[in-house]
Amino acid sequence: MQYYQRLRDLREDKDKTQAEIARIIKTTQGYYSKYELGIRELPLHHLITLCMYYDVSADYILGFTNTKTPLPKK
Repeated sequence: MQYYQRLRDLREDKDKTQAEIARIIKTTQGYYSKYELGIRELPLHHLITLCMYYDVSADYILGFTNTKTPLPKK
C-alpha cells in the first residue's frame, strides 16, 4: 500500500476532513490534498506530526508494516 492511501485511510478512520488535518500539520488543505493524492511528497516533519497525532509508527504510514502500533515510548 502506498503511503498516500494510508494517509487517507487514517484521516477517514478519525472522521476528519483534509482541512482539519492540514491545520494540525500547519499547511493548507490544498497542499494536504496533494499529499493524499501522491502528487507531492510528504515532508518528514509532517510525517512525524501525523505519527504522533494518529499514534502509529512511521513504518505503518509508509507501508512497511500493517501493524499500527508505534514502538513503546521510553
